[in-house]
Amino acid sequence: MVDGTESGMDDEQRIDLGVSLFIPYRYTEDRMFRALRDAGFDDWTLAQCRVFQRVSPDGSRLKDLADQAQMTKQSASVMVDQLERLGYVRRLPDPSDGRARLIVIEERGRRAVEVASKALDEILAEWKAYLGTRNFTLLHQILDQLREITDPYAR
Repeated sequence: MVDGTESGMDDEQRIDLGVSLFIPYRYTEDRMFRALRDAGFDDWTLAQCRVFQRVSPDGSRLKDLADQAQMTKQSASVMVDQLERLGYVRRLPDPSDGRARLIVIEERGRRAVEVASKALDEILAEWKAYLGTRNFTLLHQILDQLREITDPYAR
């Protein structure tokens, strides 16, 4: 079963590993976005959520958000403007650099984070029940290990 041939799958039927990693991410993102909309946070787009989810709890600079969201600083600025008008974030002076601004999460944004976190907890509990504790833990450990060499923003 390791190479797929024991289950009757040949190489043409196997899904590319990158796609296999993306499918659960897309499922998670879709389900969390649906939970947000169901909870009344129906005034923002998935693209705005993707920028919002990268705002650090301590605040983030626009350049960092743009880099992490893999978009231009101008595009990220437009998204932040929209999120600010909707009450999810606010720009404040950066205490460490008077010329810079920090994007911080507002109360409305914190309530949205709570809804999204609850949805994620439900998803992960379902995956753990389906995979079993041992496999779920192993999956998490392997993905954490891969992050070390694939995520320039890993701390």
